[in-house]
Amino acid sequence: MTMTRRNLLLASAGSAALAMFARPAVAALPRDADVVVIGAGAAGIAAARRVMAANRKVIVVEAGSAIGGRCLTETSTFGAPFDRGAHWLHAPDTNALIKMVRGAGLDLSPTPPGQRLRVGRRNARAGETEDLLTSLVRANRAIDDAARGKVDVSCAAALPKDLGPWTATIEFLLGPYAAGKDLRDLSALDLSRAQDRNSAVACRQGLGTLMAKLADGIPIALSTPATRIAWSGRDIGVETPAGRIAARAVIVTVSTNVLNAGAIKFAPEVPKRQLDAASRLGLGSYDHIALQLAGNPLGLSREEMLIEQSSDARTALLAANIDGSSLCTVDVGGSFGRDLSAQGEAAMVEFATEWLVKLFGSDVSAAVKKSAATQWNAAPFVQGAMSAASPGGQPARRVLAEPLGPLFFAGEATHETLWGTVDGAWDSGERAAEAALKRIGALKSDEPAPPPRQPKKQQRQRPPPRDASAGWPGSR
Repeated sequence: MTMTRRNLLLASAGSAALAMFARPAVAALPRDADVVVIGAGAAGIAAARRVMAANRKVIVVEAGSAIGGRCLTETSTFGAPFDRGAHWLHAPDTNALIKMVRGAGLDLSPTPPGQRLRVGRRNARAGETEDLLTSLVRANRAIDDAARGKVDVSCAAALPKDLGPWTATIEFLLGPYAAGKDLRDLSALDLSRAQDRNSAVACRQGLGTLMAKLADGIPIALSTPATRIAWSGRDIGVETPAGRIAARAVIVTVSTNVLNAGAIKFAPEVPKRQLDAASRLGLGSYDHIALQLAGNPLGLSREEMLIEQSSDARTALLAANIDGSSLCTVDVGGSFGRDLSAQGEAAMVEFATEWLVKLFGSDVSAAVKKSAATQWNAAPFVQGAMSAASPGGQPARRVLAEPLGPLFFAGEATHETLWGTVDGAWDSGERAAEAALKRIGALKSDEPAPPPRQPKKQQRQRPPPRDASAGWPGSR
């Protein structure tokens, strides 16, 4: 039974390896800049573009060899764009990146037409689909109710105990699939406040391609990690193996896991308030296992997505025939995905193949022509997928975004409603740049910064439609 995209839950964006796009290095690392941006992901690129628009000098230093951060597109393995990290852009009506796709000469892929629910070797019956959706609405309402309490609890504690045969499926959809974490590790308040992500589109050439286009003209020093940031008094600057850059303001866009690992030293140290905030926003685990399946052995349409009625955490989400190609991805997350990723790419491909064989039969094995798997947790300059607040940790997003004199933090983890998305990362980079420009006197102090994008009224609580068209939105 096929389902459309309207009603199931939030999804994550998201969204890492080596450079897929060649880019000449900056001629020489400058000795000074008005603003130094740490990290060349979506937030860093957005911040740098805003500083340049104000006619101020900016330099971006990136520890890795690629532009895009968690937006990384590979084209060589499968002969088609493979987004190794984030894939979706959300809220097309308000998302500035949608216009930028077209402005960069790239194309938008239409919203996937539908999703399927598999029960063993067969498609779900209409009654089973409606039963799942009804149970999911109940679960979402319970989490929203818990979020209104005096104490922020885990989503697991808020979940109804009588979800029956759909328990494991709902736990996967609301936890590993939506946020990269199991429900016991996920704040009910954070999940409840997340903006609806039912409408999603992709860039046909890949989000990594888009980020590389948007970074054109920005001075970016790749393979140049920031090792120490001085941010007190007149001693403001960023130290790297290639030299020191004096600055008037610094914007840090690295992931919370990189911050928590202490890879960058601060002088003076960042206050405990901010460090505690970062620790409560650790990254979840979410990886794509990509398979090239010749001859469409699954019998699915272009861009169809599929989940199963699962009995435990060993489950996944399938995205089939991406952009009309033979490329499919099996996405895993949460603690199961983290453990599987740690076993290596071969184990990940083996799981994905066996999972599809379980659902579609043995012909799948022979159809696998090429494979690849991401391992974001092992990526040294990212160390995970998307931020997800631990129980009690939702206010940490606002705390992490608080300016510290000339020091500013940005990234999807600092966005209260669009965390886990490229949209949220971009928005946070622009806001941090506005604040930095005001700090250095490049903007009038009374000039208002752009407000954070306001979420539309939540749709997750609506009961499912009575026909067969209820479904869930796109994933990362």
